[in-house]
Amino acid sequence: MNRYLLYARKSSDAEDRQVLSIHSQLRELRELAKKENLTIIREYTEARTSKKPGRKIFNEMLTSIEAGEADSIIAWHPDRLARNSIDGGKILFLLDTGMIKDLKFPTFRFDNSAYGKFMLNIAFGQSKYYIDNLSENVKRGIREKLKRGEFPGWAPIGYNNDLRNHTIVLDPEKAPLVRKIFEVYSDGEHSIREICRISEQIGLKSRYNKPISKCIMVRTLQNPFYYGVFSLKGELFEGSHPPLITKSLFDRVQEVFQERSKPTRKAQYHFAFRGYMSCGECGAMITAEKKKGKYIYYHCTKRKGKCSQGYIEEKELAAQITEALESIYINDEDSALILNQLEEHKTVDESEIERKILKARDELAAVSGQMEKLIDTFLAEYLSEEEFQSRKKKMIERKAELNGLISDLDEGHLEWFELAKEAVNTCNSVEKIISGKNYDEISKIIQKTGSNFFLKEKKLRFSFREPYRFISSGDFSDDLFSEKDLPPSLGAKGTPKKKLKKRVKIRQKKNWLPGLDGSDNINFYRRFNSILKQ
Repeated sequence: MNRYLLYARKSSDAEDRQVLSIHSQLRELRELAKKENLTIIREYTEARTSKKPGRKIFNEMLTSIEAGEADSIIAWHPDRLARNSIDGGKILFLLDTGMIKDLKFPTFRFDNSAYGKFMLNIAFGQSKYYIDNLSENVKRGIREKLKRGEFPGWAPIGYNNDLRNHTIVLDPEKAPLVRKIFEVYSDGEHSIREICRISEQIGLKSRYNKPISKCIMVRTLQNPFYYGVFSLKGELFEGSHPPLITKSLFDRVQEVFQERSKPTRKAQYHFAFRGYMSCGECGAMITAEKKKGKYIYYHCTKRKGKCSQGYIEEKELAAQITEALESIYINDEDSALILNQLEEHKTVDESEIERKILKARDELAAVSGQMEKLIDTFLAEYLSEEEFQSRKKKMIERKAELNGLISDLDEGHLEWFELAKEAVNTCNSVEKIISGKNYDEISKIIQKTGSNFFLKEKKLRFSFREPYRFISSGDFSDDLFSEKDLPPSLGAKGTPKKKLKKRVKIRQKKNWLPGLDGSDNINFYRRFNSILKQ
């Protein structure tokens, strides 16, 4: 009497969508065994796909047969045993060697004869053809989706999958919060841990309504999906979903990642002015140390060789920084005057914006036409795969940049106003920060307004960033202005602000406002200068 092993399998893949569940298979197979008086010595169930070899339970069953524990198999259909040539070949080999004497299927008739094995081989071949054909159909469907710009997967945080229309749409609740996270991280003042804490405070949760982990946050901030493109298997595709941020904001976030990825060593003590000053003699970094438990001194690390520079006490260094900050102070009266007139200049030239929008749209149409020609050239086999992907990536990124520019212009290009307002408020806050004698706050504002800090012979030398250089009378080494056109110092609180007698000369030398082009810089200067002249 033959000894049977019962085998039931169902995969979660699309290949088995119409197949009976394991429970139903077991019921049908037990009824068949009872009807035909078959002896089942063991049952095996497995929830694995059979399109690839390596099923653990299936291999255990064949090992039992090879060990002589059983000599027959009962299953629902031959495709339950194998959908690949290796596993199908094993079954046929065991039939040829006599280790398997019989196979029973409720849905397929098998005789252990040459003809029966021939028909079984055909059944295995049909099963393999079905899975191969299904795979090709799935891949073809994915390719069509990619051509239409549809992302083949679950949408990231800030988006929702519209299952009815098979599209991805903005999540009205989470989208503004995700945009806020990008904006906050782009200033470079927060770690990923802090960003996760901020996201929890503002109510941004994951898809499963849980706090966002550091790993997910990093993946979110590095995902190009948010500016309108997506990457799949190393290839970049233009998405049909609405972008949540501009590419310029995304690029700023990546720069912050790159900057913060540099290794740092945790300090034993906190020193307010350490980390951004260099030695004026040898170029090494300035460090600090505490003496007698209360005195703090700053000095060159001497990491680049011999250096003759000595120490400077923290109080003396803070005094020099305080004196420099006084030169950009704007008192309350002047601050209110400037802010009021900035409001009057807030209206943007609509014709200029319209001209820029039309220019960007024309270039966008041109790039789209070039991409179509590129695809035709590639299909005609005039381009290699590598060259095609390289050119396509550049065009997709350029289209994303143009779409971001058009979006910014449509919303109203008033970034100059926000920057001017922030500069005035910063200058107005100087007195309060200085009088508070909080070295951390003083350090923050000097880093915000200044750059290129060098310490030599106990003297701190640095340059104010624009527009603080424009406001300060302490350093006009840059030739943005002619000497005779320089504005006077705004002075300390209570000192009357002198009026400019000559027009400040504007020169387009470099871009100092992040995110604005040269014409916008000049626009800002013109407005800012006209206010300070009054």
